[in-house]
Order: sequence, then C-alpha cells, then structure tokens
Amino acid sequence: MSQPVAITDGIYWVGAVDWNIRYFHGPAFSTHRGTTYNAYLIVDDKTALVDTVYEPFKEELIAKLKQIKDPVKLDYLVVNHTESDHAGAFPAIMELCPDAHVLCTQRAFDSLKAHYSHIDFNYTIVKTGTSVSLGKRSLTFIEAPMLHWPDSMFTYVPEEALLLPNDAFGQHIATSVRFDDQVDAGLIMDEAAKYYANILMPFSNLIIKKLDEIQKMNLAIKTIAPSHGIIWRKDPGRIIEAYARWAEGQGTAKAVIAYDTMWLSTEKMAHALMDGLVAGGCEVKLFKLSVSDRNDVLKEILDARAVLVGSPTINNDILPVVSPLLDDLVGLRPKNKVGLAFGAYGWGGGAQKILEERLKAAKIELIAEPGPTVQWVPRGEDLQRCYELGRKIAARIAD
Repeated sequence: MSQPVAITDGIYWVGAVDWNIRYFHGPAFSTHRGTTYNAYLIVDDKTALVDTVYEPFKEELIAKLKQIKDPVKLDYLVVNHTESDHAGAFPAIMELCPDAHVLCTQRAFDSLKAHYSHIDFNYTIVKTGTSVSLGKRSLTFIEAPMLHWPDSMFTYVPEEALLLPNDAFGQHIATSVRFDDQVDAGLIMDEAAKYYANILMPFSNLIIKKLDEIQKMNLAIKTIAPSHGIIWRKDPGRIIEAYARWAEGQGTAKAVIAYDTMWLSTEKMAHALMDGLVAGGCEVKLFKLSVSDRNDVLKEILDARAVLVGSPTINNDILPVVSPLLDDLVGLRPKNKVGLAFGAYGWGGGAQKILEERLKAAKIELIAEPGPTVQWVPRGEDLQRCYELGRKIAARIAD
C-alpha cells in the first residue's frame, strides 16, 4: 500500500493506486497503464477531506488518514463529483466520521441521496464563490457542470494557489510517485490526451468557457491536483494550455486512417491513401481496427485534422468492428476535422453510404463525396486515385 504524500505543509494526497485496472466506465475506456483515485486531506484548525476513492480501496484511504491523525476526525467532506471512482468510499468515511459536514453542489447532493439513501448526513449546498474557512486556509468552490457530470465542481485553496478540479486535467496512469516532475512528461501528456479525447471532448465548448471564467477570476494556480493520475506542480500551465488547444479543436498536419478489411482490397486502398498523404508532407497514423485499441485511435484523432475511415461491404453494411469508432465519433463530436470514406465491395455495395452518413453525423466535413470505392479488387488506376486524394487531403490540412 502506498503512503500519504505531502503536497505542501498540512495538505496530503491520501488516495489509492490501481495498478491492475484495464478498463474504465465499464468496457468503454482502456486503461493500459492503470489509474489512481486521488483524495486530498487538508489539516488546519479544521480538517477537510476532498473526495474519496473507489469502494474497493476504502481501507487504503482510511489507513492513510490514520497515519496522519488517529483517531480520524473530519470537519468537512468535500464531494466534487459523485461517480463511484470518487465517492465510492463515501459510506465508509461517513461511518468513520458521522459528524463530518458534506459540502457539494445541489446535483451532487441529489446523486448522493439516490446512491446512499440509508445514510443521514449534514450538508451544505455550495455554488461558485462559496467559501469555507478552515483556519489559516480556506476552500473556495467553482461549479463545473458537465466537466464531466452535471454535479461536478472544482475546489480551490487560495492560500496555496492549489486547484483540486476532480476529473479535469487528469490522466489514467498508475505510478509509484505523485508529481509531474517525477514522471516522463511525454508519457503524462499522452495519457492526458487520451483522457481528454475519450471523456471530455464532447464538452469542449464548456471547457473553453470554464477556462475563460477561471482566467477572469484571476486565480493564481501553482499546483493542480486532479482526481486521476499525477499532480501538476512543476508546470501546471502545460496542461491548461493543452486543454485550451484541444477544446478549440486545434490540430496539426496529421491524418488518421482507421479501417478494416476482408480480403485486403480495402487495406490496399488505405495504404495508397497513406502514401499520398505522406508524399504531401502529412503525418499519418494507420490503424487496422480489428487489432487496434479504439480509445488509442480516438487519442490520435484529437489533434489530427483529417479522419479517413474505410470498410468493405458485408450484409449491405460496414464491418462490425468499424461501427464502434463511428459511434464514438458521433458522440464525441470532434472539432475542425475533414474526412473521407473509402472501401471495396463484391456483389453489392452499401458500406460507403453508411460511412459517409456517420462521418457527417459526427460533423466531419467530407473532402470528397462519394469517396473512393472499388468493386472486387483495386486496379492501378483505383490506387492512383487514392494516392491523389491523399495528396489533396495533405494540401488541405497543411500548416
């Protein structure tokens, strides 16, 4: 079991590291590198616990609290968000500290009562600007609905310039250390991008507004302590700047080709498109979906300017393995992308129309409609057309 970690004098990380989890939100999100459930204890004249952990890790949380102060006494329990990975230990903490006063948004309270109707607890509904004194320090709250649940809020400790934003600015990564200056920066940003692409992308417009709101509040931010992954103490501005880019839909001269194939015809087209893109000076990420992780594909789409999706026709439809990516794109609504659908068919078509309809439903601008389709096997002129389309797309998305 990991030990409590001091963030600053009197403020501790008391969360848990989950080395073994490989899927999150059910099977919706792959977590190849595990995750953490971060909770924070603030010891002052009064003591506050900000968030808890996933229920299977409740004993780890309690053991860390006892290492800092035994018996454990909490004046406040701050619930930034009621999803089970953060509030799963709520019943255990309330049993340990029944007099703790719960601070949360109205929607968080509604959720807590629905999940834990058997627990009576004292509470205060907080809103943006509500402040609670702990002594030398205070807690200020900022409502953040749909980042990423309606109940979400941030907690800010102005005396330490410490932001506790729950699911914002996090990453799913398990490490033996807690801070950004102790872990490879590229690794952290890779996981932060995957987290944003798969969870927060559909809320990008709200994120732009929230970043603007925080800037107008003139909050000094020295440290960002999210609910998953590492704590940003060396360079919190790096993740804030990345969120601003991602939320605006800024991309690079990069294309993602996601496809699958039955007898290699669609695959040959994918490679011809890639060759054209590369010849045009574009970075390309090529994914055969049956052997690729969909969440990793979406991470690469985050900062790409072009998304090309290919499938042969089967049963007048697309290959089943291609459909989940398109479903995700429709739900995530990536910004500022151009796209192309392509594929082969045998006795009858159908996949092309479905691919194009789904890409348009995801608000991806089709650069050619219809895109390239071939019957049976692509001939030299078919592959040349794919190559030229690749060059055309590269020219469109060039810096």
